[in-house]
Amino acid sequence: MTAQTVQHVHHAQQARAAAETTTAVRSTPGVRLRRLVVTLGVAASLLAAGATVRAASLWAASQAPLTVAPVSVESVEMALAQEKSRSAILEDQIATLQSSATDLTAALQAAGTRLATDQATAAELRASLAAAQDKLAKLEAALAAQAKVAARSATTRSTSGGGEIEDDGGFEDDGSVRD
Repeated sequence: MTAQTVQHVHHAQQARAAAETTTAVRSTPGVRLRRLVVTLGVAASLLAAGATVRAASLWAASQAPLTVAPVSVESVEMALAQEKSRSAILEDQIATLQSSATDLTAALQAAGTRLATDQATAAELRASLAAAQDKLAKLEAALAAQAKVAARSATTRSTSGGGEIEDDGGFEDDGSVRD
């Protein structure tokens, strides 16, 4: 064997010896005891967690019991049918209200048009009334003047003793005032 081969074998033996030593160290009673304690600790922690979850679920169940049974599917379907019926009725009422609103809008527009027409007519009537009042004031003034003239002529006739003069008061036969 050559020196190199001897060295190579020697290194291989040293490596095997180191591996055996490591295995021997791992399998000592202290390491086994430590593994057992850790395993038991993990198992105890898991059991404690399970017990805590169970205790919490029991506590929650005792604090909030289900005294009322859950609603059945049939009652939910019946309530749904009632709500659909109510919804259909409400939709009909909404349609009726929309129709009424449309009718009211048309009536308001017609009333607005009528109001504008009535305002125009009222303005014309006010103007006509003002003209008639002016004409009446003029007629009354003319009548008052005629009455004065008639009173003077009556006093003049009675003092002068003249003949009869027919006085029609300044009016034509149709009742209009003479100019």
